Amino acid sequence: MVRMTLLLVLLAQLVGCAVNPVTGNNDFVMMSEREEIALGQRASQEILQQYSRYADEKLQAYVQQVGQRVARNSHRGNLAYSFTVIDSPDINAFALPGGHIYIHRGLMAYLSSEAELAAVLGHEVGHVTARHSVRQQSQSTAWGLLGQALAIGTGVGAAGDLTSAMGNAFVRGYGRDMELEADGLGAQYLARSGYDPQAMIEVVKVLKSQEDFARDQAGAKGEDAPASGYHGLFDTHPDNDTRLHQVVTAAGSLSPGQGEVGRDTYLQHLEGLPFGDSADAGVRRGQRFYHVGLDFTLALPAGWGLINRPDALVVHSADQQAVLVMSMQTLAQAMSAEQYLRQRAGRQQLVQQDSFRQADLDVASAVVPGSAAKRVAVIVRDRQAFLFVAGVKGHASLESQDERFMEVVRSFRPLQAAEKQLGEPRRLHLVQLKAGESLQTLSAQMNGEDDQLVRLRLLNGLYPDGQARPGDWLKTVR
Repeated sequence: MVRMTLLLVLLAQLVGCAVNPVTGNNDFVMMSEREEIALGQRASQEILQQYSRYADEKLQAYVQQVGQRVARNSHRGNLAYSFTVIDSPDINAFALPGGHIYIHRGLMAYLSSEAELAAVLGHEVGHVTARHSVRQQSQSTAWGLLGQALAIGTGVGAAGDLTSAMGNAFVRGYGRDMELEADGLGAQYLARSGYDPQAMIEVVKVLKSQEDFARDQAGAKGEDAPASGYHGLFDTHPDNDTRLHQVVTAAGSLSPGQGEVGRDTYLQHLEGLPFGDSADAGVRRGQRFYHVGLDFTLALPAGWGLINRPDALVVHSADQQAVLVMSMQTLAQAMSAEQYLRQRAGRQQLVQQDSFRQADLDVASAVVPGSAAKRVAVIVRDRQAFLFVAGVKGHASLESQDERFMEVVRSFRPLQAAEKQLGEPRRLHLVQLKAGESLQTLSAQMNGEDDQLVRLRLLNGLYPDGQARPGDWLKTVR
């Protein structure tokens, strides 16, 4: 009991209350603002290791300008906010503690005005000003400490597991109340900044269309609908949600007159934006992947997926039970593929070793034996080493997927001259609909592997069966 009492005293010392900058109420927190900012700075470095910053300084400056306009009119305008476009086709945006806010260019492609961009950024600023991540982290830490206290005091380890589970369930995600609060704050910041707060509703429509499209596609294939991509209230509430309309209407009363929308300005900034994969990250076309910068291509087994990260290429089976990861390292000195493989293996045993030439490249492969055996391979080209590590989850054996792993390795080769254009991304282009033209005729001019009419409607807020009028500027993909 003495140990439990001491730990509970420690818990009481750690737990603190701070005035919420938004509500003025006391919040349960275990982190000062200085600690919050430091945490955000550390996390921002990790984010840029996982995601590439989009290399268009003009677009970056524009997003920073819009974000700062909103942030200056927030409850924590004193923070040093940063707004960064991530070079990813994902439809997402998120905020770190202290004011680091990120938006994926994939989401920007589906927005249609500066006010909608400001709505997304304002929602994320709302999470920062209301200290949602800090409150979430404080609750999680407190539950963990309480679990330790109960486990020590009772001698029953399960008590710690129970409270940990309760804590995780309580703080999983931001929760609807926090998301609605972020929406309400974002709408306020839009109005204070001179934007039309109704843009918050328009963003909801954009993301609900994405959700409807994903559900329709999955239903046509007899599959379950995938989980929504964007974390916010945007993807969990319909655009006619009563509470959402109430907070947006209340925000509108803060700014008399018509708020700014900025459709033309925003669309001009999207001209030439990569749609889908980018050249810097590599481009997937069908079952092949092309990377112009690193001068290689490889093939995926039929039905397999691809996750393209800045630090690695992840190839996986449809059920994600078989996974192959390819990474690259620059060699400090010349060495063969076999030498590099042995160096990386260290003291690990290698069996089934093999060395061969492939497309005039030096290749070595082997198996690391064990209960979770792994296939490893290295391809060396000049001072570049491409390392492949593959394995199977669960109780399946490596042999069940090893041939497909080696298919990927054997498909690796330098690009041919005619293939280099395949590594260039599709891009957004603005087209004005002419009299006598239809969405059908315009979509026939687009290129891609999916239903281009559906894609055209999604890009322009017309899904599933909306129509455009002559003179409208539309986003197309070429």
